[in-house]
Amino acid sequence: MTARSDFIPLSVCVLTVSDSRSLDNDSSGDYLVQSLSADGHRVAERALLPDDRYAMRALVSKWIADPAVDGILVTGGTGFTGRDSTPEALRPLLDKEMPGFGELFRAISFEEIGTSSLQSRAFAGLANATFVFALPGSTSACTTAWEKIIRQQLDARTRPCNLATIRPRLKE
Repeated sequence: MTARSDFIPLSVCVLTVSDSRSLDNDSSGDYLVQSLSADGHRVAERALLPDDRYAMRALVSKWIADPAVDGILVTGGTGFTGRDSTPEALRPLLDKEMPGFGELFRAISFEEIGTSSLQSRAFAGLANATFVFALPGSTSACTTAWEKIIRQQLDARTRPCNLATIRPRLKE
């Protein structure tokens, strides 16, 4: 059994949803991959898909079904434009939603971008004991989410509780 103060590396997939980016210019995906790696986590897989809800569902469902994947970070497609469909694509896959993530993200974002934060449909939840975080597509939003919320929750040393240490109990 791992001591409560030990770091537990997690295996995390990163998906960028964009109709205009490629892996060559995906600064948000690059940031998340670099941050996960720098903090000691493993990037299990990285992908970039157009904003197509069925392609998103297919890939994220594959990752959710993989017992080696602990979490998924999705960036993009959480806004209000006609093509933004990440919430509609992925929320049906969740077993449980984590409303506190979206609420906290918008509260922190308000301090940074003011009332524009109300346009964010960032959300998180749990599917088959796999954490799913859906973030806006901007690198600054990914930085806010990682630095101020996700990093600590994926670190088993965060007290009083964190997502890393409860993961083994999620299938109970």
